Amino acid sequence: MSAGHMGDTPLTVTDRLFFTRADSALDQDTAQRLTAEALDGSDDGELFLEYRESESISLDDGRIRAAGFDTTLGFGLRAVAGEATGYAHAGELTEEALRRAAGTVRAIASGHSGTASGAPRASNSQLYSPSNPLQEMDFSARTGLLSEIDSFARGRDPRVKQVMASISGEWQAVQIIRADGSRVADLRPLVLLNVSVVVEQDGRRETGSYGCGGRFSYSRVLGEASWQAAVDEALRQAVLNLDSRPAPAGEMPIVLGPGWPGILLHEAIGHGLEGDFNRKKTSAFSGLLGQRIASPGVTVVDDGTLPDRRGSLTVDDEGTPTSRTVLIEDGILREFLQDRQNARLLGVRATGNGRRQSYAHAPMPRMTNTVMLGGHHDPQEMIRSVKRGLYAVNFGGGQVDITSGKFVFSASEAYMIEDGKVTFPVKGATLIGNGPDALTKVEMVGNDMALDAGIGTCGKNGQGVPVGVGQPTLKLSGLTVGGTAA
Repeated sequence: MSAGHMGDTPLTVTDRLFFTRADSALDQDTAQRLTAEALDGSDDGELFLEYRESESISLDDGRIRAAGFDTTLGFGLRAVAGEATGYAHAGELTEEALRRAAGTVRAIASGHSGTASGAPRASNSQLYSPSNPLQEMDFSARTGLLSEIDSFARGRDPRVKQVMASISGEWQAVQIIRADGSRVADLRPLVLLNVSVVVEQDGRRETGSYGCGGRFSYSRVLGEASWQAAVDEALRQAVLNLDSRPAPAGEMPIVLGPGWPGILLHEAIGHGLEGDFNRKKTSAFSGLLGQRIASPGVTVVDDGTLPDRRGSLTVDDEGTPTSRTVLIEDGILREFLQDRQNARLLGVRATGNGRRQSYAHAPMPRMTNTVMLGGHHDPQEMIRSVKRGLYAVNFGGGQVDITSGKFVFSASEAYMIEDGKVTFPVKGATLIGNGPDALTKVEMVGNDMALDAGIGTCGKNGQGVPVGVGQPTLKLSGLTVGGTAA
């Protein structure tokens, strides 16, 4: 499917995709009428239409191991009455399927005297190109590029024993129809490049990896300078790990690097600031609005309006324009992230954070790009202030308990700090702590705020959505480090 001609609006393009194709079995008037009938008497709801093209290609050890292309088309119909939600979806756009869905969700409003909520008032300007990245270059050209990445990495260092690289891209078209007939649409590109390298020296093998992406064309990540830089960074990490020593264990000061380490902020703190957890009072931050929950100087925002970023959206999956929401301001908790349902029940504004994985899922409050803003400290000043501690530059996986805020994160790149200097790399370091407690241990906020390279995917209640993170270098007075050194 084409993204449309230059100058076409998202509504125009999605109308062609959903209502005027040669094989279309649903027209716009019927869709609007059945939506209005299904939502009659409900507090809120919408018809969410989605078309998506997606592809993924992966190379391992010089060979293409997997390649796939998929198209999906479907709808989700939601009715909301009080705290109850009725949801039905189908992988076909037909009047019959929509009628069945309408009959299912209409029951949620039975005996309910609510009034349908008004539609969002306005839309953001488009935050990314509406063009379809999957149409930029031939599929064979992308597979050939992966082989070129393999050859380039092996030529960089004779210690390279294995190269793994993957490309993924998608183009999503959505249209949201409300009971009053108002409509909003969006066209969303998304691309990602990942490179991993395994090196071997004296019988020891180590791995390094790097990824980059966002809501833009393939050329931004598949240009020669971009993919070569990705290979070099993956190789740098792998070679660095050859000299790493077992991480120590115990309580110690922590310096977190800028950019991707913001994933700790996202997981340990961000989820606890989502509206549904706080309305249900299951978050560690419930009931603390207006109170100090972090050290002075700590300001955290969720900003879905950053151009081209992986977590950005022109409008969320309920049709609300995304926004820059200040969650924590100078240590004070100011606001939670809200979708329409939780905002209405709490009597606050929807912040444009209603997100869903696909038409088969109901929306819920989710983060977009969650960022701690920069301060005034020099990163080297933070290092010099530490007698003995850990400098964590990159993270792998992690886990968090929303109710308690407890987290465990593994550092994929970390160093010891001794007598105010970064000394040797360590392996196997995990950071263990509590999100609310960690916020109060921030002693210095750096002046080098950076966003991640565009690789994050967030999971919640079985749904995954693309997100972004960012932060400056931070110094925490102490966290528990789990390590393997004696």
